[in-house]
Amino acid sequence: MDIKQLIYFLTIAEEGNISKAAERLHMAQPPLSQQLKLLEEELGVILFERNTRRMKITDAGQLLQSRAQQIIELMEKTSKELNDLKEGSQGVLSIGTISSAGETLVPIVVQDFHKAYPGVDFRIKESSTFEILELVKRGVVEVGVIRTPFNLETFDYISLPKEPMMAAAMDSLLDMNKTSMSLDELKGKPLLFHNRYANNIEEACRKSGFEPKVKCRIDDTRTMLNWASSGMGIALIPRDMMTLIPNSNLRFIEIKDQTLATKIIIIWKKNHYLSTPARHFLEFFKSKKLI
Repeated sequence: MDIKQLIYFLTIAEEGNISKAAERLHMAQPPLSQQLKLLEEELGVILFERNTRRMKITDAGQLLQSRAQQIIELMEKTSKELNDLKEGSQGVLSIGTISSAGETLVPIVVQDFHKAYPGVDFRIKESSTFEILELVKRGVVEVGVIRTPFNLETFDYISLPKEPMMAAAMDSLLDMNKTSMSLDELKGKPLLFHNRYANNIEEACRKSGFEPKVKCRIDDTRTMLNWASSGMGIALIPRDMMTLIPNSNLRFIEIKDQTLATKIIIIWKKNHYLSTPARHFLEFFKSKKLI
């Protein structure tokens, strides 16, 4: 018994007549009659009571008809699901992201992607840039959303535009009439910055002719911004992190120093298999004109 025989059987059951069933199936009547006979012999039951006018389905035939319909429906559903998987409209996409992008950039892109591919489920892991690099290398996540700088040798990537470093502080610590400032204007000011950017910031300050007054180095940007809002010091953060603590009294001024600019990069393992949902996600990212 195969799928083709079941389709023949269901057509005969629906038409109640071999001739009409053969016409609907675009085949001659004798081969169709032969297929029905072979099916009955294989199953060891009579599926139809034959008479000159109409074929009457038996109890055994009714049972097979119910099961055959389920089998055909399941086959069609499976074929569609496999095709959806192949086309990337279903599946699971694993993404590793730094917390700042996980709260701002990633939700926007994921929500829009979900509208286009509602059958794709997500597994999102927030971590540091260095931990995400390892997760991508080991294949724990397929796509990483991280911030420069880092070594790109083992990754393919999509770069987003550079983000300048911003000084975030209360009015008492900065001249808030300015929209931008040079790095040397921070000389003697209490500075707060993330350990991730500490070496770059300290090196840039020394190149500008002064040793930075480091009030605090920390691993959490949100905590750093909260401390800045209490007047503890001036936090130095990439521009896209400005919204991490909404409704604060902080003021932001751009620091005019290209050596401090960073950018978000979307990475995946070089020369490594990517699932179809992951490939669609990267294509979708490019189409959003964020790069």
